[in-house]
Amino acid sequence: MCFNETNGRISKLMSMIKALPINLSNLQKTVLQQIVRGTTNPYRLVRRAKLILAAASGESNSSISRRLELDRVQVRQWRSRWFEEREKLSAAEEQQVTEKALMVLIKGILSDRPRPGTTKSFTVEQVVQIVAIACEECEKSDRPVSHWTPSELADEAIKRGIVEKISPRSVGVFQKKDMVRLS
Repeated sequence: MCFNETNGRISKLMSMIKALPINLSNLQKTVLQQIVRGTTNPYRLVRRAKLILAAASGESNSSISRRLELDRVQVRQWRSRWFEEREKLSAAEEQQVTEKALMVLIKGILSDRPRPGTTKSFTVEQVVQIVAIACEECEKSDRPVSHWTPSELADEAIKRGIVEKISPRSVGVFQKKDMVRLS
């Protein structure tokens, strides 16, 4: 019972918070409408564009949330994101960017931000060099094997100074991605 009371109070407080105002220029509105009508745009992008258009028309977060079947927190989040980026949008329009450039900017604003995670361990150049080793004859590297294995490739990449360390599994992933047949 206590949980429901608390939950109810929080819900009531959240509904009392004033929604951030969204003002769109004619060009921004046009671009958002193009996103909504576009047949190749991802669904989440279309839904976010609809959300911003609804917010700009004065619709409440609760109403938008019900109509678009989103949580009110999500509606608030995207309204807030748009509000934060309004100066960037205005600056772009003042510089008279093309409609296409504004489309790219708006799609960027409505896209998910990168999530935290590990950065790539190897550069493209390193991967290319490792794949190049896989294309060489094993005998040229003084390896007493008849074909390259991920383990042998990893050792050779370290020996040549391409990388400081690499696991045979990582080499196997490169092999799979690049569809390089180790011979």
